[in-house]
Parts: sequence; structure tokens; C-alpha cells
Amino acid sequence: MVEQRVPPSDEGAGRRWAALAVHVFTASGAVLGLLALQAAVDRRWTLMFVWLAAALVVDGVDGTIARAARVKAVLPRFSGEVLDLVVDFLTYVFVPAYALVASGLLPPGLGLPLAALILVTAAFYFADSEMKTVEGGFRGFPAVWNGAAFLLFVIRPEPWACAVAVIVLAAATFAPVVTIHPFRVARFRRLTLAVLLAWSLAGLASLAADLEPDWPVKALLAATSLYFLCVGLVFGRARPA
Repeated sequence: MVEQRVPPSDEGAGRRWAALAVHVFTASGAVLGLLALQAAVDRRWTLMFVWLAAALVVDGVDGTIARAARVKAVLPRFSGEVLDLVVDFLTYVFVPAYALVASGLLPPGLGLPLAALILVTAAFYFADSEMKTVEGGFRGFPAVWNGAAFLLFVIRPEPWACAVAVIVLAAATFAPVVTIHPFRVARFRRLTLAVLLAWSLAGLASLAADLEPDWPVKALLAATSLYFLCVGLVFGRARPA
């Protein structure tokens, strides 16, 4: 039996619909960000981080799906890169900044100024055409304030320590060092993936404990986070891609 070929016009339309579906999938991260923001307004911090984790999963897989569907070539009118940045700013930066202010983790009177520092530095970072490095990582601290906020919510240091952490990370946004991408890094790849798995397990345990896990989980979460902050130092000065 001879297989019937799909007419070119229909095939092209099908690919465009598939490409559009990928963009909708990416944009769904904004909906997850809205759900996270609503949870933050309700002071349901664990639920907020669950929604942010779901958005992180979407952000982690949409690029692979987009490349498989050849979205850039099939539907060039809409930029997946810009769409991704819009969604990421909401879920990586805006919601965590609001949560840090609303939770009272920051010193009284300094919440809004520190949140403004987060938003402004992250906005510049997202607009930086040289944020990515030749090593497949990022230049400076890549404005992953969702992860930083999660660590602060679990560890719950003194407000002054939280303020120092925010200032240091905001300054590190423009530091000429490498922050590795756990899936793209070549050196230390196996070790990095193992550390990422440990961080993920500690994160899940923290969510299951309503952000109040036992000290071994907190220690594991802190140690693995420190690895990701410091391992890029061995790569030397960041070189733009």
C-alpha cells in the first residue's frame, strides 16, 4: 500500500500550528507566575514555590521542544527568546522580589528598596546581549532570584543577613565570572548533575516539610547552592559568547 503524502500547504499549516503550540506552552509560564503571585499575596509560601517550580520545569524543556519543532524557522514572526525573557522576568524575578518584601524576611524599611534593587539589576541583566558565555553558562549571577528566595525562605537567616545576601547577589549580577548551566557545562558535568539532583531532592523535601525541613536538609540545600555559586570561579573570567 502506497503511503499518501500530505499536501505541502497542509504540512506547512500543521507545522505552524505546532510552532504556535510551543509558544503557548512557553507563555503558560506567565500563568504559573500569576498563580505564584496570588499564592504570595495569600502568604501561602509553599504553594508559591510549587507554582514557581512548575514554571521552572516549563522553562527547562520548552527550548528543547522549540528546537525540535523548528519554531524559529516555521514561525519567525514571534520571537521565542523574547517571550522566554518576558516570562522569566515574572517568575525568576518579580514574584520572588514581592515575596521577600511581603514575608518580612528583609529588615523593616529596607524591603522595598532591596526589592527595587533586585528588579532594576535583573532588568539590566535580562537586557544584556552578553549575558551568555562561550562556556555555555552565564556572566555573573544570572538573576535566579526564585532560587535565592527559596534558599532564604528555608534557611531563614536574620533580616540583616538576608539584606546582605540580596546586595551581594545584586552586585554579582555584573561580576565578570561564570555561573555554569547545569545541563550545558562540559567540565564537571557529571559532578554538576549529581549536585543538581541532590539540590532538587533537598528542595522537594523542603516543600514537603512546608519550608521547615530538618537541619540536614537545610545543610544539603545550602551546600549544593554554594557549589553552583562558586564552581564557576574555576572557569576564570567570563567571556561573552
